[in-house]
Amino acid sequence: MATISDVAELAGVSTATVSRALNGKSTVDPELAARVLAAARELGYQPNGPARNLRRQEAAVLALVISDVENPFFTAIARGVEDVAHSVGYSVVLCNTDEDAVKERKYVDVAIQERVAGVIISPTATAAGVEQLTRRGTPVVAVDRPLPDRECDTVLVDTRLAARQATTHLVEQGYGRIGCVTGPSGLRTADDRLAGYRDALRSSKQRSSPRLVRRTEFKAAGAQKAAADLFAQEEPPDALLVANSAMAIGVLEALRAHALRPGRDVGVVAFDDVPWAGLVDPPMTVVAQPAYEIGTVAAQLLLARIADNTRAPTTTTLGARLIERGSTVRA
Repeated sequence: MATISDVAELAGVSTATVSRALNGKSTVDPELAARVLAAARELGYQPNGPARNLRRQEAAVLALVISDVENPFFTAIARGVEDVAHSVGYSVVLCNTDEDAVKERKYVDVAIQERVAGVIISPTATAAGVEQLTRRGTPVVAVDRPLPDRECDTVLVDTRLAARQATTHLVEQGYGRIGCVTGPSGLRTADDRLAGYRDALRSSKQRSSPRLVRRTEFKAAGAQKAAADLFAQEEPPDALLVANSAMAIGVLEALRAHALRPGRDVGVVAFDDVPWAGLVDPPMTVVAQPAYEIGTVAAQLLLARIADNTRAPTTTTLGARLIERGSTVRA
């Protein structure tokens, strides 16, 4: 069985550095921390997580509360969280809220009852029950959206800027009536993507019209209805910014029902570079978000918070990348 000394030798660092890195201490250089984690994985090193938590009577378990387990964006986050947690002896319990505040509250209650060591959460608009976690002193990290009206460690993507860049790309391709299909009002990601879309239209001196915007659930069915409604107008959009990959499926279904082809008839840009995005005809232009990195960074922040819950909260904002493909090329 591998020891902490074996990990230190393979990583070329001291055992003290290994201990700090595996406990998520922010004082460890990120490159050294990555070497330590890689060495621990290679050797199969399992630190005694449960023993570390006996003093606090907490389980060596992290709760990951996400809004949609079917969304590849969130499954990639989950993978990043699990990889980091497993490497230092923690297990991860996955909870799916479906953007339902009641379900979220129930999972928070379970996390408290089971005395999990910490919680990573993609909060609903109200973040019901999260105050109980902070009041109890349970470490919390928010991902994808900040917690409303309270501070905690947070990992975000600058989706407003990404939406602005994606919409500007559509303008540059010659589309003149650009619409937006986004998520429910009050959800930070949905609001930011709509704001970024409007930022781009203003800067390019294109008129923004409420008739070209639809808000619906972050699901294919809602997006299909929203897109069908847009295309049924007397002056339909000639391009769409779509807020996530599940919604993109609904938009593609609506396009097919109206005998419209992406790119040639309607330009389409969607958030998230899911595996099928490059396989459809034409391939879809996407805003690629670093979902796996969100998960790894969130897990490292949570481990650091577990080790020292007195640290000042931090917000980490990651960048997104526009990948141009055929769905925004006018043939």
